Amino acid sequence: MSKVAFLLANGFEDSEMQVPYDEVKKAGHEADIIGLKAGETLKGKQGKAEYQAEKAITDVKVADYDAVVIPGGSSPENLRLNEGILQFVKEANEAKKPIAAICHGPQILISANLLKGRTITCYPPLKDDMINAGAEFRDQEVVVDGNYITSRTPEDEPAFVREILQALK
Repeated sequence: MSKVAFLLANGFEDSEMQVPYDEVKKAGHEADIIGLKAGETLKGKQGKAEYQAEKAITDVKVADYDAVVIPGGSSPENLRLNEGILQFVKEANEAKKPIAAICHGPQILISANLLKGRTITCYPPLKDDMINAGAEFRDQEVVVDGNYITSRTPEDEPAFVREILQALK
């Protein structure tokens, strides 16, 4: 089975973490919650979910993971200025590992300078940001472009999870 890195900070969109995390584990894969500090309590913006960062970004290596998931909400905004987070996703991309980002998740891909020439979707108000970063934006429930899996909102979670699980096969 695969090992998946969930990149998380405070203010994540509750279901965008909870649903993929639960489904990945239910399918028999391992999942690590990686934050800026190990042991930190991370709270969802809706107040429905809370997780502990199991590992700090400074303590993990891309080689130990088969895929990366970036939940949305304010979490990506809280992670995108951290050089360790950016280096992690850059290395995952270089290794062609699946990178799944929903809602505001692609903001990390912008900051890592990884969207030029890629086709993605995201939370619709971020469309211009994606285009300005060099991506082609599509307004659909899920877009798969090579190793990237992107979705827009919590309503798209079934398609998002389906494509994550497909990529882990």
